[in-house]
Amino acid sequence: MLEDDHGRAVSQVRVSLTDRCNFDCVYCHNEGLGDTRGPMAARDHEMGTDDVVRFLEVAREFEVEAVKFTGGEPMLRGDLAEIVRRTPDAMEVSMTTNGTFLPGRAPDLVDAGLDRVNVSQDAIDPEVFAEITESGAYERVVEGVEAALDAGLDPVKLNMVVFEPTAGYVPEMVDHVAANEGLRLQLIEYMPELVGRPEWAIDIGRVHDWLAERADRIETREMHDRKRYWVGAADGDGEGMVEIVDPVENADFCANCHRVRVTHDGKLKGCLNRTDDLRSMGEMTKAEIRETFRETVANRVPYYGEYMIEEGGEWVINEAYVDRGPVEMPADDD
Repeated sequence: MLEDDHGRAVSQVRVSLTDRCNFDCVYCHNEGLGDTRGPMAARDHEMGTDDVVRFLEVAREFEVEAVKFTGGEPMLRGDLAEIVRRTPDAMEVSMTTNGTFLPGRAPDLVDAGLDRVNVSQDAIDPEVFAEITESGAYERVVEGVEAALDAGLDPVKLNMVVFEPTAGYVPEMVDHVAANEGLRLQLIEYMPELVGRPEWAIDIGRVHDWLAERADRIETREMHDRKRYWVGAADGDGEGMVEIVDPVENADFCANCHRVRVTHDGKLKGCLNRTDDLRSMGEMTKAEIRETFRETVANRVPYYGEYMIEEGGEWVINEAYVDRGPVEMPADDD
């Protein structure tokens, strides 16, 4: 397993299969790339089936243990089940989706080898949901969650971005997962450095404090140093797990990051928050993929820490660190 200069072994990859989506969420940053969305039809610059599989085979050579397929909306790919089926057997396979295409397709994905699924659901109020996602597909998302559970993708983790439009709905979402067996909740801190609109950001520490008071028990995950809060249902029947993803100005989060990312058009990046480190895998031969993977891992930096430093109460890029230049890796044979 490859390690970067900060001792972080890369054990996971996130692979964006497309930048297309049938939603238009107001907080979307498209895996840190910004709004690159185009027509809903398949696009020529997306990695092909064989390209994705070839990358995963190389990642497994480096002992990567898990892949998460993302987008855009990954279920817009007609070859998704084939990609899942052809993923190396030793890799855990998960996916983040808006859930609208899970009804009717979840069983086939499970048969292909899908292990887990995250479904984006930022509110359980249909009107609020429609405002945030700019879609009227709330009921279809609910059906998608049910389809995932029926297909055996238990637990289903609901993703909720926490910012001004949604913060007031956190308590009822926590109650919802605590009262419904098979559901978990992932609260994701809004990232103004990627999306803009800093006035939408909230103090995520207040959410931590509220959950800590309510939780029956608290765990800490190694990945990203995340807290897990186990919260009992209001009626005393059942318990739900709530996890907070809080990367903003959080050096501990970055110090415990063990993943690299692949863009829909075949570029590797070492950090969600950066777009200056994109590395093309060229024609995506195994030799090119190996070389680019090694380079990307070697050049990973903590976004908050060495790469970003605090000056005068603000986080700025550490120019001295960036000026060191990329680490060159030896060429490989196919």
